[in-house]
Amino acid sequence: MAAANWPVVIIQAIADSVFKTLIAMPLIGGIFLVALVVGAEPGELMSLAWRDLVATIVASLMSRPAVMVAFLASLAIVVVGGSLFVFLVKGGTVGILVRGERTAGPIERGPLHLHTVGRASTFSLEAFEECARSLFPRYARLGVVLMAVYLASGAGYLTAVLTSRSAGAGWWVMALFTSAFVAWITVINLLYLLMQIVIAAEDCSVASASTHVAAFLRRKRRQVAAVFGVLLALVLFATGASLLATAALGLIAFVPLLGLTVLPLQLVAWLFRGLVFQYIGLSSVGAYLALYRGVSAAAERPAFSDADLRDLYGDPDVA
Repeated sequence: MAAANWPVVIIQAIADSVFKTLIAMPLIGGIFLVALVVGAEPGELMSLAWRDLVATIVASLMSRPAVMVAFLASLAIVVVGGSLFVFLVKGGTVGILVRGERTAGPIERGPLHLHTVGRASTFSLEAFEECARSLFPRYARLGVVLMAVYLASGAGYLTAVLTSRSAGAGWWVMALFTSAFVAWITVINLLYLLMQIVIAAEDCSVASASTHVAAFLRRKRRQVAAVFGVLLALVLFATGASLLATAALGLIAFVPLLGLTVLPLQLVAWLFRGLVFQYIGLSSVGAYLALYRGVSAAAERPAFSDADLRDLYGDPDVA
């Protein structure tokens, strides 16, 4: 499904890169603000380790409330605006994949030929815009809920870590809290993705989608867990390959003349990495759609067929 509608992979990768760039801008601006406030050079601040850099920025901003308010306001504006942009693009992406899944039918059942994959291709700029406009209000409401859960989870995690440190707990307690926090965020992201899929597939509200997702997980929890495990393995494998490629490029940088090619290779690797991870993520949408199709079809199927009713009542008119 993702391969048939490959333009959405590029669009989603561009949207993700734009969002990360927007988030980075106020952070870089915060470094220059701190440099102006404390009278240090930005280069000296950038040379600090990330923990020391964060501690320096936080301490400097807290000592000057006006600067801190300006920094937090700029960060909040960028996060909210960038998130709304991502929700808009996500609506178009998921909507196109849902349309492709409906058009192609059970594409996962072989044989898989090029014309079969082509049947799932429903992308066009007009269709993408229509899906984005239709799903954006509901995706925005769902995104607000997600950001609220993120904030509450982050506050709970920081509270637990600071309380453990003040109590003199060992490193294994911190590792346990961190592992639990990562697992919790992973589950939240899975539920968020399933909600997006169901909203687009059923064209329903956020509240109705939560009911559909709960029923879906009750009936297909093993299959969903299996798909999640496969996708997690793919993400880990791609991450490991990305780290190896980065290390290899770092070694090339020390070679005379060849070191000049490192920057273009790094840009190509960065673009390829973004496309691969987006493709894996959108492939998960197709996989969960295939599972949800079975549950939705079973829900729409009548409890008794016409043959069963004839056996029970005999008279077709009575049945």
